[in-house]
Order: sequence, then structure tokens, then C-alpha cells
Amino acid sequence: MAKVRARSLEVDAQTRVNRKRESPAPKGLSKADLQLWAAFSQNITLLPGKTRLPMEPEPEPSPPAPSAPAITPPKPSSFNRPVQIDQAPAGLDKSTWGQFAAGKIRAVRRLDLHGHTATRAHHAVMGFIERAYAEQDRCIEIITGKGEVLARELPFWLNAAPLRSLILAVAHPHAKNTGSVRILLRRHR
Repeated sequence: MAKVRARSLEVDAQTRVNRKRESPAPKGLSKADLQLWAAFSQNITLLPGKTRLPMEPEPEPSPPAPSAPAITPPKPSSFNRPVQIDQAPAGLDKSTWGQFAAGKIRAVRRLDLHGHTATRAHHAVMGFIERAYAEQDRCIEIITGKGEVLARELPFWLNAAPLRSLILAVAHPHAKNTGSVRILLRRHR
């Protein structure tokens, strides 16, 4: 029994030694980390007897992946005027303005901003309007809520440079519903 036990201990010890030999080499710094360290070490004074890591030339950047087609806004000259809620803009006929202001042009999409912070809402509005314009939607609606910070900030966001060129008119869908805004987008020409 003692011989068997001694033999089993020998096998266990040998297995442990073999496992240690088979284990992969200790992990060092990644290639990116080595490059960063080499760049950093170029700016420091070395101790006597020490050498710098060689700087490897950076690989040429690969060409960017093709992305979604860029939105090309229309080019009328009325972009200089700020868009105002419930006021007929220049370049829109009275008939279309009357239908839009009366709520007879249906909103194809709606964005509800209840519960959003101002920053999240701003990003959501920008993405929402750009997507709607890219998909050639004509009328969209944004719900901000009455008397909130978002309702106060929305006109500023709509008049900012990236969105102003996409918007033709803005109106409340109903005189008593000031917590919602309908936006008439420009047509693709």
C-alpha cells in the first residue's frame, strides 16, 4: 500500500512539473502598449547602460469603411432666417401652410422626449430629423411636454446649423397643445 501511494505521489509531482513546462509563456505587453512605451521613452533620459526600445514605423491606416450616404441638404437662401413656431415661413405657399398649421398634414413619425435629459433629447432630435429627411418623410412630430426645459430648448436646436437647412416650417398641432411640435421638412430636389 505504501509503495502504491509513493508511486501515486511521484506521478502527481511529475504531472505538475509537466504542466508547468506546458504552460504558455508569461504574457507581456501588447504590441500597441510596446509602441506607446517606445514613444514615451524617446522623451526621457536613460540611465547608464540602458537602451531604448526601437520605434516601429506605424502601419498605414486602412481606408475608412464606406458609411451611409451623406445627407445633402437643399440649397435655398432662406436658411438665414430662424424658423419660428406657428409662423408661416418664406417659400411656403398659403395653401400648404394652412393645411400644415391646421394639422391636416399627418405626421409620419413621432418622437416622444418625456423622461429624456436635455443632452439625450438633443441627440435624439438631431438623429430623428436627419433620419426622417434621409428617408424623405415630409411631416414629423416631436412631443416635449408642456412647460418643460425641452420645450424651451427645442427652437434653439431646430435653428442650429445642421438641422436648420432641413426644416421648412414648425407649428403646434393644435393651439392648446403646446407640448408637441410638428415639423414640415424640405423636399429633396
